[in-house]
Amino acid sequence: MVDAVATGRIDFRYQAGGARESAALTGNQTKHVLKAMKMLRMSYPMGMVWGLLAMQANAQQPPTPPEIGDVAPEWHDLVGTDDKKHSLTDLADATAIVVVFTSNSCPYSVDYEDRLIALQKKYADSAAGIKLVAINSNSFSGDKLDKMKERAAMKHFEFPYIRDDSQTVARAYGAIYTPEFYVLDKERKLIYRGAMDDSTDARKVKVSYIDLAVKAAIVGKLPDVTRTGARGCTIRFSRRRR
Repeated sequence: MVDAVATGRIDFRYQAGGARESAALTGNQTKHVLKAMKMLRMSYPMGMVWGLLAMQANAQQPPTPPEIGDVAPEWHDLVGTDDKKHSLTDLADATAIVVVFTSNSCPYSVDYEDRLIALQKKYADSAAGIKLVAINSNSFSGDKLDKMKERAAMKHFEFPYIRDDSQTVARAYGAIYTPEFYVLDKERKLIYRGAMDDSTDARKVKVSYIDLAVKAAIVGKLPDVTRTGARGCTIRFSRRRR
């Protein structure tokens, strides 16, 4: 079934495997779909046409980012600056995990590097079992793995700095900025998302949201603040070919 074609939006409702499913195409996709429909209905039953087009629409939908309290998306076998493959399951013993999407090319991310190093040292000296993981998903040439290795060596990163070359992880988390932080508890549920602290100027920081979230994770609670606005550069995503 199709609704509101005249508005430039096509909504599909179709029967699939005994369940009612829905999907949508918007914008310029509508024009191409209507043209394709004219061609397809000459050779296939219309029910099959709707099903094929609806599946295409669903395939183009980005993944839904986790909400606070949801289990965080996993990553598998992402290569790090240490030339090893890294997966979220490697950190099964961690009480909490701080994930930061960062980049070499963003001035805000570069400004936060010393804070990340200090955070790593603080966690390394603690018996609480807290892990920090940095992920670079940016498509800019200065953020490729070879450049990441140079940066990690220059700054002496002691935390995993891994490359999300397909940008699958950034999309799964709904990451938009660098740096953007996520805190996962022992059950790998998301308990915080946003900025590391309340100021991009390290000299003016009064509140560390990451510290508060980690402390809450250690005792199995949600922090008082579960979400703030990340500040930084937008992640440059590669355009997906149809």
